[in-house]
Amino acid sequence: MRLSKSFIPTLKETPSEAVIPSHILMIRAGLVRQLSAGIYSWLPLGYKVLRKIMDIIREEMNNIGGQEFHFPGLNPKEIWEQTGRVEAFGDILFHVKNRDYVLAPTHEEIVAYHAKGEIVSYKDLPQIWYQIQTKFRNEPRPRSGVIRGRQFIMKDAYTLDKDEAGLDVGYALHDKAYRKIFDRCGLKYFVVGASSGAMGGSKSEEFMVKSDAGEDTVAYCENCGYAANVEVAQSIANPITRETESKEIFEISTPNVKSIDELCAFLNINERQTAKS
Repeated sequence: MRLSKSFIPTLKETPSEAVIPSHILMIRAGLVRQLSAGIYSWLPLGYKVLRKIMDIIREEMNNIGGQEFHFPGLNPKEIWEQTGRVEAFGDILFHVKNRDYVLAPTHEEIVAYHAKGEIVSYKDLPQIWYQIQTKFRNEPRPRSGVIRGRQFIMKDAYTLDKDEAGLDVGYALHDKAYRKIFDRCGLKYFVVGASSGAMGGSKSEEFMVKSDAGEDTVAYCENCGYAANVEVAQSIANPITRETESKEIFEISTPNVKSIDELCAFLNINERQTAKS
């Protein structure tokens, strides 16, 4: 198609609803248009970019043995009640008013439903199921453009294993695939420990990209490379040691010194060397 015939509605001015640079550029370049808060239409040029990203994801997921599914976005509420996650998701979960259905924010329940009915032997395992599908989450304050919306496209994957050892293998395969995906997309990322939240699980890691518009804060150690979301970050305090040889105790005059900070400054010592009674 000739460029002159292409539908690429660009804008000279910055839309009032756009705040972060990526959101501003996507709207001005004619990639997306906002329909409502947190709900966007992908225009031809934007959807072409999106399809290229999805193709990269598919290639790398298929390379680790993943099989692509397409689960329904409309789920029976009963299935979610069985896992207790109607309460876990709370107001984030969209409910259909005239039917007992919910709009899926993720698909663990549906994967478990099909696995329970179809997998009859450990010989059927391991399995890696994934999809690239529309998700729905009732974000109270949708912002940052398509990054945090009420309707969005997400790639989610699920491993089915016979034991913990198999789970570890599947986890490592996904780690490898995700690194390749982000490398091919040209992203400078780092991996951090994170909270599993409503998703559950014994371990969770996030691939983060540094951004001034980001909503998460990461604790990072330049010496050892440790990185974690501040929600779960742990630290080890340096042990306080004392000299093996005890020195003679003597009095020191501290005129007009009324606080630990003033004392440390007066004696030129660290506050860890003091005790307050």
